[in-house]
Amino acid sequence: MYNASDLKKGLKIQIDGAPWAITEFEFCKPGKGTALYRCKMKNMINGAGMEKTYRPTDKIEKPDLEEREMYYSYAEGDMYVFSDAETYEEMRVHAEMLGDQVYFLIEDSLCKILLFNGQPIEITLPTFIEKEIVHTEPGARGDTATNVMKPAKLDNGYEIMVPLFINEGDIVKVDTRTGEYAERVSKA
Repeated sequence: MYNASDLKKGLKIQIDGAPWAITEFEFCKPGKGTALYRCKMKNMINGAGMEKTYRPTDKIEKPDLEEREMYYSYAEGDMYVFSDAETYEEMRVHAEMLGDQVYFLIEDSLCKILLFNGQPIEITLPTFIEKEIVHTEPGARGDTATNVMKPAKLDNGYEIMVPLFINEGDIVKVDTRTGEYAERVSKA
């Protein structure tokens, strides 16, 4: 159990059987009365938000969270199979939970999986991955305004915006947190 004085931004707590992450925290000491701990929180399973105020005597539950390093192995229909780095135990994660992250999965890449009561609730991929551009329009000569971007399709079907100098066959770095172009790795 946590005490209210343990609360801070980024702390993960359990309310009504669900894990919540504190996104904003404020300590308030009015002139009269007891101190208050105001928190804005986000549900780690469904993303819902909530505000809650605690008094110094309140006790807050610790969630049963575990982070494991696992390698992405392969896709099996709508399920994506991850393998534990030490025990080789397999875990299946539904495509719905991954969302657009499925475009950034690369076989044998090391990922961090956050488990709540043994069930995966969050997957952290490597920050950058390298992908090949399979289709993009050629950049127009003389169009040198700064930060001019054009659409490009990656080898996995995902579409990103890239600078004009990027051509088909180029290898680019993509930020998996935002799904955006980071830099060119090599020319075609």
